[in-house]
Amino acid sequence: MSFVNDTTSHPSAFLLLGVPVLDWVSFFFAVCLVALLGNIILLIIIPMECSLHQPMYIFLAVLAATDIGLCAAIAPKMLAIFWFRSYSMAFDTCLAQLFFIHALQCMESGILLAMALDRYIAICDPLRHTSILTPSVLGRMVVIVAIRATVLVGLLPILIKRLHHFHSTVIAHSYCEHMAVVKLAAEDIRVNNTCGLLVGFTILGFDMIFILISYTLIFQAVLHLHQKEARLKAFNTCTAHIFVFLEFYILAFFSFFSHRFGHVVPSTHILLSTIYLLVPPALNPIVYGVKNKVICKHVAQVLLLNHGSQQ
Repeated sequence: MSFVNDTTSHPSAFLLLGVPVLDWVSFFFAVCLVALLGNIILLIIIPMECSLHQPMYIFLAVLAATDIGLCAAIAPKMLAIFWFRSYSMAFDTCLAQLFFIHALQCMESGILLAMALDRYIAICDPLRHTSILTPSVLGRMVVIVAIRATVLVGLLPILIKRLHHFHSTVIAHSYCEHMAVVKLAAEDIRVNNTCGLLVGFTILGFDMIFILISYTLIFQAVLHLHQKEARLKAFNTCTAHIFVFLEFYILAFFSFFSHRFGHVVPSTHILLSTIYLLVPPALNPIVYGVKNKVICKHVAQVLLLNHGSQQ
């Protein structure tokens, strides 16, 4: 299949090539299913059980909703490319997908920061935990995270709209990514590149620094605990958070910097970028759900009740 790469003015559509290695298609499809199923279960269990109406689980429910949104933004077009050879995507639709993908990524980063703050207060100041993180405070935190992502990421498609000439309309991805689109422009893209860097460092950089500070303070407090059981419980509580934090930010910054400064083989970059978007939503419910005995217990209870009612 060949595509023409002549300079185009005001393109009406882009052509998405999809993942270069077809053997990965079934893997990404399975990952999407796991992500949707796992996060939907969390969204059913957490609101339904009163004992889970605590800051950590509320943030986990918001994270699950964000992950479902991320899968919904990526999977339909990706699967349409694989199954129906539907490569074309309208220009405005591409910008809308770009906005939702990056905004949801930034929301996920903000929720991870909120969860780190919750763990810091729960471990370092447990007596004031519920009085500090009240439902109104939690609501305001989620709203601030959403507004920050919407406003900052909203600049990216607006700036792309001002570009009129493109040397190609072929995007070597299965989704519309900011720099993948910007690099196609046959105009000065310094403003777009600078804005992308600003948004990335303002959100991902800011969140990562404060998450690192939070866990450093948490580990200092844990090491000063006298009881061994208390130390082990605190470490066990933070293990899942640290794992999710590391896999999210390592993949995020790899994708972020390789697009701008790296010389990674295109096929490798496409695969890793797709993994970065789809694997965290699948891992989050597994890591938090399997690691958390309370959630496992409630999931088992719901499954047993459904099984009993069918009999």
